[in-house]
Amino acid sequence: MRVLTSFNLTELRDIFKELGLEPYRTGQVLDWVYKKFETDFQNMTNLSKTHRSMLSEHFKVHTLELVSKVPAEDSVKYIFRTEDGHLIETVLIFERDHLTLCVSSQVGCAVGCKFCATAKDGLLRNLTTSEIIDQYLLVQKEAPNRIRNVVFMGMGEPLANYEAVRKAVEIMVSSWGIDLSKRRVSISTSGLVAQIRRMAQDPLMKELNLAVSINAPSQALRETLMPISKTNNLEEILQALIEFPYPPDRRIMLEYVLIKDLNDSPKQAQALAKLIAPYRRKFKVNLIPYNPDPSIPFERPSMEGVYAFQEVLRKYNISTFIRLSKGIEVFGACGQLRSKRLELMVK
Repeated sequence: MRVLTSFNLTELRDIFKELGLEPYRTGQVLDWVYKKFETDFQNMTNLSKTHRSMLSEHFKVHTLELVSKVPAEDSVKYIFRTEDGHLIETVLIFERDHLTLCVSSQVGCAVGCKFCATAKDGLLRNLTTSEIIDQYLLVQKEAPNRIRNVVFMGMGEPLANYEAVRKAVEIMVSSWGIDLSKRRVSISTSGLVAQIRRMAQDPLMKELNLAVSINAPSQALRETLMPISKTNNLEEILQALIEFPYPPDRRIMLEYVLIKDLNDSPKQAQALAKLIAPYRRKFKVNLIPYNPDPSIPFERPSMEGVYAFQEVLRKYNISTFIRLSKGIEVFGACGQLRSKRLELMVK
């Protein structure tokens, strides 16, 4: 049985045509799925009973099963099971005036960042387009308001699953799909140079917000924290970002996880500032105090240290913000998502 949310508008029209359905029926069905969050074809009342039965025989809408929800004051962590038994996490974040959904793009992650719990399990597999879209649909169906922002900052490296992520983005931002603004969809990457350059040439993907994990002011330290830097070095990443075709009013987000006594000293702040100051109009820096995890022997720096680091960057006129993660107490924050822990939670 085909999964309806695996296809874009053109593909679905072709499939409907093969089934003997008129092209406009595609729009009707997609409106039910992406605007009304309907999953039962029998409830799509502007279709004939014959068409509803036919669609029920050929398609399903969801592939994920909701296993549990873990609420916190500022967020809700959703745990889903895939059809082949893997567990993934999605986090609904309550912002001051809107909702943001942090979606996963892989089961586990192959990047291997030393400060990230997801990396502990390695990469089990990529998520499909439908599994990515399902995270949004299932959460939105019960969310108190419309989810306006989507960030690909959950489990996995989005740019290592480029095709599935791209099609999911197409569904998210198209008027026939979920119809989000491109300016409200963010892709976070550990810095895959070839894929950043591919994204820069992609008419759809280059319109999104881009966030890149830097986490160190030098190649040597970055290799220690992020082994992937051995093949995607800091100089190459910066060059790819400097060349990224954003208009003058948009900036790339450089994410910097501050870890006590590793990368949080004023000297390292100054080194980072000197590295990016010549291109400060291209970037803004998000400082993220490390989110503790019992499986990782790192510590969060004091807030005084975080503010001191920020102040050094500001002296170089670099736009710098402190991002305090939400969902920490339920292991739903940046760097805390982990499949193995989920297996223990749902047993």
